[in-house]
Formats: sequence, structure tokens, C-alpha cells
Amino acid sequence: MSVNVNRSVSDQFYRYKMPRLIAKVEGKGNGIKTVIVNMVDVAKALNRPPTYPTKFFGCELGAQTQFDTKNDRYIVNGSHEANKLQDMLDGFIRKFVLCAECDNPETDLNVNPKKQTIGTSCKACGYRGMLDTRHKLCTFILKNPPEASDSGSTTAKKEKEKKNRKKDKENGSGSGEAGNQENIDAPDAVDGDDDDDDWGEETTKEAQRRRMEEISDHAKNLTLSEDLEKPLEERVNLFYNFVKQRKENGTVDSADKEILAEAERLDVKAMGPLILSELLFDENIREQLKKYKRHFLRFCHNNKKAQKYLLGGFECLVKLHQVQLLQRVPIILKDFYDADLLEEDVIFAWAEKVSKKYVSKELAKEIRAKAAPFIKWLKEAEEESEGSDEDDEEDDENVEVVYSSSARELKVETVKVDKPEKEDEDIDIDAI
Repeated sequence: MSVNVNRSVSDQFYRYKMPRLIAKVEGKGNGIKTVIVNMVDVAKALNRPPTYPTKFFGCELGAQTQFDTKNDRYIVNGSHEANKLQDMLDGFIRKFVLCAECDNPETDLNVNPKKQTIGTSCKACGYRGMLDTRHKLCTFILKNPPEASDSGSTTAKKEKEKKNRKKDKENGSGSGEAGNQENIDAPDAVDGDDDDDDWGEETTKEAQRRRMEEISDHAKNLTLSEDLEKPLEERVNLFYNFVKQRKENGTVDSADKEILAEAERLDVKAMGPLILSELLFDENIREQLKKYKRHFLRFCHNNKKAQKYLLGGFECLVKLHQVQLLQRVPIILKDFYDADLLEEDVIFAWAEKVSKKYVSKELAKEIRAKAAPFIKWLKEAEEESEGSDEDDEEDDENVEVVYSSSARELKVETVKVDKPEKEDEDIDIDAI
């Protein structure tokens, strides 16, 4: 019986199917083990080596695994029910098979043991990304890439190709006409008048331009996959050089969208403000902030992680220009806040925790001490805004809308609430 590869999809006409796992318990006592009978068929449906899901079961269950590739026996030590293993297989499919973009299982793993990275490429939507290598199975995959672990299938493919070539030769020499065709050049074999269309590629300028665009697009995709496989430090350096080149060319002022796109391509968007601070700011940061506000907004808007990196870049800048900038810390922070580059909770968290990630602990303390007046003002402003909201609510209760027939408009008047007068003293009826 087959089931959907992505079992969260309930559509019975879902095209991606796999066999249901069949588990067989063998042995007794300490030697008890579970043999997954049809692991080869399941792995084939997932386009993964059968060792990967088996090892995944071992990692999740904390059990040892055994692989007998010659006899197609894949074993997990201990007694385990098929339904339990099927549920675990769903976890393997989510992490290592389904595309992160379109949720289709048409993905290939690109393993780079030297760089210790595992990339995925989707044949359905073209998505390319990197896997989180913190799972224990990733260590096994890095040591046993798909090509190495699936050597049996590759040799089978080679043998199949040889057989196909042999069949082609036999078919070519089998009939007299086919045999004679081998000695005839292709252009002579085609019945062609001078008026027929040219069967070769177009040579017009438009066709050449179109082909060059296709080649450049393909090259971009190759570069994208290669760059994403690089370590974080190398990708940050690539982004740094990209922005630096725009600055040297004098095009950085209008390249905000281009810079953001490059950061997203290299998957370093959060760190963008740190690099931009280094390249675009100096001791004249207040004037430069007005000029490059749009650049930073593209990174920092609704992105608290990027805002933290912006504060880190600011600390590095203060270190470089300590004489000019240390006294102006509160003013510059207010400029960041007014430009909507920093949110209150990010500023408060930064002020409370002294870190030596970017500068020395002593300088970090000094910067926060200089920022204290701004932090105090920000907290008071927040408290006042909360208090004014409460007052507004109270005032709204004492507002009355009055219609004036002469003015033909609505008037809003504040009605003073009369305090209830003290009740008259009790009157003695007998005294009347």
C-alpha cells in the first residue's frame, strides 16, 4: 500500500507516493532488532540513499544501525513498531527531502565535505538553499555523500548506458537502409531545396543576444549555488567587497535596492548594517545618516536582528573616532531612533546588557553610560505616552456631541460632570 510522501497533504491524487514502511522484528533478548524490509523501495521514492533514513531512525531512537547493502537489509537495534517508524520517517522527509519553498520532494542534496555544508536544490521550483547541519544525521551525510553511498545505483546506470549503446549499434547495422545511412553525411541525407528554412541556429543579432542572456542567467544560478555553499565569513567578505566597489565607483548612493538584493542572495541580510556602518559612516555620521537613511531602512525595518548589528557597527565606529563621537553618543542614538532604524525594546535591551563582542568591555560600559540621558528620555516619553492614552480615554467619556441647527454642523463640547451634592439632612416630620 502506498502513501503520500508528504503525509500532511490529504489529496488522494497527490503525485508523489511511497510504499508504507514494513518492519519485521527478529531475535530475542539483547539481540532483538528491527529489519526494515522495504527500505530500498522507500528510499528510491524519496530519491535518497537507504542508509540515510535508517541512520535517521538510529539518531532519533538512540539505537545502533546496521547496513547490509548486498542483501538489502537495513536494521535498527531494538524492537520498534512500523507505525512509529513511519511517523519518524515524516520527520526525515520534512528535514531532508521536502523543498523549503514549494514543499515538493523533487530535491537533490549537494554535499561539500571540505566546507562541511549540505545544500539542497529543487527541480520543481528552482529553489537553492542550505540545510541546518546541527542534526546528528548531517555528520553521517557529510562522511557518506549521496554519490559515494549510492555507488551501486551509479554502476547500474553505467551498465544500462552500455547496453543502450550496444542496442543502438545493432539497430543501425540490422537493416540495409540503416547501414547505408551511416556512410552518408547529414546535410546530404536531408532532402533540401534552396527555398527551405535553414535548419541550423539563428544567426541574427536578436537570437545571439537571447542566447547570451540564457547563458548569463545559467551562470548566475551556478554562482548563486557556489556562493551559498561558502562559509559565513567568506559570504560576508563578498558582500563587503560588493558595497566597497559601489562606493569606489560612486554609484553607492542610488544602489540601495541592489545592495539589499546582494545581501539576500548571500544570506547575510541581518549583518548588512554592520558592513554598511563600516563603509558609509565616519566621524560625520549625522550628515551621512541623512544621506544613506534609505539604505539602512531596507535592512532594519521590522528586523530586530539587523538593528542589533547596527548598534554593533555604531560601537565599532565610536572606537575608531572616540574623540569626536563618544560625547555625541546620545544625539546619534536619537538620530537613529528618529529615522526609524531602532525600536525601543532593542535599545533598552542593548543598554541593559554590556557586551564585549565589538569593543572592549570598558569602552562598551562607557558608551552605555554616555547614552544614559537618551535612554532615560526614551523611557519617560514612553511612560508619558501611556499616561496620555489613559487621560484621553477618560476625556472621551466626558465628551458630548451637540447638533446645532443654525450652524448645520456637529459641535463637540466637553461636559463637566457635576458632583452629586450632599444629601439634605434627614427632616424630622414631627417638627413640621
